[in-house]
Amino acid sequence: MNSRNEQEDSTGPMIPGGLLTTAMAILPHRDVDRALDLALSLDIPFWPQLPHAGYYEDMYVQASEHFPGMVLDPVLNSLHFDTAGFYSGLETLLGHYDDPSYFDISPQFSVVYQKFLALDLSGYAAIRGQLEGPVSFGLKVLDENGRPLIFNEEVRPVLIDFMAKRVNAQLQRLREKNARAFMFIDEPGLQFIFSSVSGYTDIMAREDFINFFGQIERPRGIHLCGNPDWDFLLQQDMEILSFDAYRNGPIFTQYRKSIQKFLDRGGILSWGLVPTQTELFSQESVPALIERLEGFWEGLYRMGFDREQLLNQSLLSPATCCLVNPDFEKTVETAFGWIREISRRLREKYRLK
Repeated sequence: MNSRNEQEDSTGPMIPGGLLTTAMAILPHRDVDRALDLALSLDIPFWPQLPHAGYYEDMYVQASEHFPGMVLDPVLNSLHFDTAGFYSGLETLLGHYDDPSYFDISPQFSVVYQKFLALDLSGYAAIRGQLEGPVSFGLKVLDENGRPLIFNEEVRPVLIDFMAKRVNAQLQRLREKNARAFMFIDEPGLQFIFSSVSGYTDIMAREDFINFFGQIERPRGIHLCGNPDWDFLLQQDMEILSFDAYRNGPIFTQYRKSIQKFLDRGGILSWGLVPTQTELFSQESVPALIERLEGFWEGLYRMGFDREQLLNQSLLSPATCCLVNPDFEKTVETAFGWIREISRRLREKYRLK
């Protein structure tokens, strides 16, 4: 069994835990600077994705840059895949395979990313980037026949390699700003691959993830808000798992053996605690959310988990992203304030440095 220190020695700087704060990337803001200020208010900041600020700030659009066959229409806000365009553009892609800058996010595809990289980020405990994962991207983007891209047996391997190169290119840029940078692979589609109607099975996903993670640099992990097969996910070769503990904590904590193995490998759990949807948020309070979280932990302690290990290998975050609140960014900004306060209280309670 590898300890956290052993893994840190072999893979470079690890992701800090100790109930520090981070968050998912998507924010409802239209004001780029206001969104950046909010992201920078956390212990582990990130560059926000702001689909309300412009079409190119959408996570699927950003992931599509330079992939052959992508057809974008910023006027209609549409993105689809053209099979003939894929084959005609494949040579161009292959010609850039050894050029990391080709796989990075350009200024056209994210003003926010460029502004984030222009900041002095060296003083933070870590910083984080993100990219839409190949499973979610491949399920979301449809070809000319309305068929998900990931079903194409010739295109899917190229997509996986392409996304891995994009993750590495972004991580390289972030490391220039902070040596403890890491990446989230956003994979909301993982909750659907176990459905009999998805057409993309868990067996396929397992093989693809082994290939995908084998190509990308550490530290790396997955973020999703849904409820997938947790055994499957916790067995993946990654350093961090970010999940919606507010909704899925009772289910997640039943996967005791897989969680323990993940922690013993040095993995970090990012507990998404504070709801960002206005209606749910209005029903909660800081003390109630602390009680909810500690209830999850107490259940794990009763199963034999070590308190110090769990606390030292946990982060705190809002539960989900939210783009549809009637008060726009107000609830989300307040939720960020709550997660900072919850972190402060719990770090004081458990005497975490």
